[in-house]
Amino acid sequence: MAEKTYDLAVIGGGPGGYVAAIRASQLGLKAVVIEANHLGGICLNWGCIPTKALLRTSEIYHYMTHASDYGLKADNVSFDVKKVVERSRGVAKQLNQGVGYLLKKNKVDVIDGWAKLAGGKAGGRKIAVEKDGKNIANVTAKNVIIATGARARDIPGLEADGKQVWTYKEAMTPEVFPKSLLVVGSGAIGIEFASFYRTLGADVTVVEVMDRVLPVEDEEISGLAAKAFEKQGMKLITGATVTSLDKKKSGVTAVVEKDGKSEKITAERVIMAVGIVGNVENIGLEGTKVKVDRTHIVTDEWGATGEPGIWAIGDVAGAPWLAHKASHEGIIVVGKIAGEKGLHPMDKSRIPGCTYCHPQVASIGLTEAKAKEAGHKIKVGRFPFAGNGKAIALGEPEGLIKTIFDATTGEMLGAHMIGAEVTELIQGYSIAKTLETTEEELMHTVFPHPTLSEMMHESVLDAYGRTIHF
Repeated sequence: MAEKTYDLAVIGGGPGGYVAAIRASQLGLKAVVIEANHLGGICLNWGCIPTKALLRTSEIYHYMTHASDYGLKADNVSFDVKKVVERSRGVAKQLNQGVGYLLKKNKVDVIDGWAKLAGGKAGGRKIAVEKDGKNIANVTAKNVIIATGARARDIPGLEADGKQVWTYKEAMTPEVFPKSLLVVGSGAIGIEFASFYRTLGADVTVVEVMDRVLPVEDEEISGLAAKAFEKQGMKLITGATVTSLDKKKSGVTAVVEKDGKSEKITAERVIMAVGIVGNVENIGLEGTKVKVDRTHIVTDEWGATGEPGIWAIGDVAGAPWLAHKASHEGIIVVGKIAGEKGLHPMDKSRIPGCTYCHPQVASIGLTEAKAKEAGHKIKVGRFPFAGNGKAIALGEPEGLIKTIFDATTGEMLGAHMIGAEVTELIQGYSIAKTLETTEEELMHTVFPHPTLSEMMHESVLDAYGRTIHF
């Protein structure tokens, strides 16, 4: 079998891997992507994109059931779960094909198979590619980027079976809509599914081991989210753990422990959303100096591992586990390989996070508590959706924009939002952080009216006692 030689081989075709390969081609490098499953990775096929399609369905359903609030009539509103799933899968399929087109357009080779590092150093890394147990290709590359992603974490004794106890895959392709649901874990994945199923009518209980839901978010935003979820009818149990699952035909009974006491909760289905583990097995790392820490590959600020010529990006390289973080890491690593000038290493404080529940949650930078822990003297600004004309006109008066500044320098340390369309608004503060904008520059920025974005301006003004409309 002829051996193919490249400047760069990317193992994994997700949002980190395929972006890295395209950028490599733009910089004149001959690149190949080796993908064992689907181009686009978990994000496009089983994560970010299809879940947003599901959540869009539930959002429209919500508005239809509240049509009278807008002077409209919509009687006997219902849904067809099979068609809901079909739409979501169709969106994923369309984008999967789009990734293939982009790689072809940029003259990036694609090999469908399982890649495993097979040796080689100075002269190039050797990779053996298998498909259905047979060797289908041998690749040599000067540099290798590992972008193998991650998978759902299993807890011993609470493993998903794909039937009654679901991971995200089963949760987004239900054959029958469950009347009741227990969600274990209240991070972005858990809360998004909880929101989807609750909006469509399921009785939903969420169990979180930390003392609040969405525990990585600013505490004030997390508290507002909890109130909104409970108002919708969700039951939230925080500071608790699920110790066992008893599966029967009628459903699953979970034993939940909190404050030394136990209670039993029975639901038709359980979704396990308790984190992820990196895909580091069977890719040939044992023959290298690549270090793995708690299932994630250790890298420096440029994505380099302990083995020269081997790099790692995305979920397999650690938190935050976000598609846009993976893509940007790919850009940085390829730029480093190509000797591109003007590069900057990844600054994780500039990575926004979004949760597409109802109401939406978005954030960037330090929370109020973390800013104080870091020793900053801070100024905090807040502006509620109830003071914004566009929010009221939309019928979405519940929400808050919160900004945090260093009181001495005026640096924006963090921004945190909850409410309608905040996942679209957060990019404004992302740009501000990248440009190292101060409060003065934000104050002098003209925001259009009437828009939700005006609240971003008002929140900054409020931090300095200058808010106008509240």
